[in-house]
Amino acid sequence: MFVELHMLQNFAPSCLNRDDTNSPKDCEFGGYRRARISSQCIKRAIRRHFQDYPRLSQAHLAKRTKLLVDMLTDKLAAAGKDLETAKAVAETALRSCGLGIKSDGKTEYLVFLGQGEVAAVAEACIQHWDELAAAAGETEVEGDKKARKKASKAAVPEEFRKKVDTLLDGGKAADLALFGRMLADLPDKNINAACQVAHAISTNEVSMEFDFYTAVDDLQPREETGAGMMGTVEYNSACFYRYANIDFKQLVKNLGNDQELARTAVQAFLTAAVKAIPTGKQNSMAAHNPPSLVFAVVREHGLWSLANAFVEPVRPWRDGNLIQKSITALENYWQRLTTAFGDEGIKEKAALVVDGKLSSPQIAQVDNLADLINRVMSALPGGQP
Repeated sequence: MFVELHMLQNFAPSCLNRDDTNSPKDCEFGGYRRARISSQCIKRAIRRHFQDYPRLSQAHLAKRTKLLVDMLTDKLAAAGKDLETAKAVAETALRSCGLGIKSDGKTEYLVFLGQGEVAAVAEACIQHWDELAAAAGETEVEGDKKARKKASKAAVPEEFRKKVDTLLDGGKAADLALFGRMLADLPDKNINAACQVAHAISTNEVSMEFDFYTAVDDLQPREETGAGMMGTVEYNSACFYRYANIDFKQLVKNLGNDQELARTAVQAFLTAAVKAIPTGKQNSMAAHNPPSLVFAVVREHGLWSLANAFVEPVRPWRDGNLIQKSITALENYWQRLTTAFGDEGIKEKAALVVDGKLSSPQIAQVDNLADLINRVMSALPGGQP
């Protein structure tokens, strides 16, 4: 079973997601320049919003970090272990499992681990403390990362390594189960993502604009004129089409076949996807604009992005504004797809429309986000939320 989420979201002048030159990200689509927000940016905003979802505890969330040694050291220190020894044990334990640790104590790349996994590894370290503390001194060898890994692996009890190997299973972290992970050093611990998130693209053609700003020095003498500093900031305003989907079967598998936790993860994702907004330049532009349309589909097979509804850019005119005409274009394209390919396997389709309206009676319209989520959850295995 799959859950699809289509959204239209019109942002006031903003620079929510920048490239390496500090310009708002963009792309060409349908032969026209469009504003763009990368999927990575959207996923990070969603993951951060998970922190506020009351039905997900910290044990069911993950951290993406290079500071895994520090994270593990803190847990060992909190258990009463000496801080310096705890850090040496943490480095030795992680190296013995195959993770590369640099001389500054950081992992060689960002690793995405469930907090439950880290807590379980910490507990295993405590159970094998004396052996690991002794092994830590033996692994301080000169050489490259391969030599240090080899030394750690040889010094650490095999029982410990086997135990940790079974613990690195994702730890039932909802965000990790949704977005997946790739560990270059431990490919057998990779987790296939249960969720796909598209780059958001504007339904309208955009051109970049420049804000020339000046800042006045508050302590500058009155007789002196001129600004304390000046510069320019690029921005745009666009109506974005956003698309994401969840493979519910894969999500349940990633969470150790815990269907109830998978349903909670879906609810958290739907809530965060609608409410989370990227933070780029928000202090100077405050573009906190909620979606104008949220369209959810639950289906047994097949996935449809509706991006091609906007191959021809939407242009506001006397017959409708940008949001209204974007909603109409999306609805018309959906109807063309269902007419051409049928709607077999579609179990639920419901829309929350804030600005404008849908004309099709085939799509259930709800009054609020809670009703929309309830309809999605009722169509998934497990029934009523």
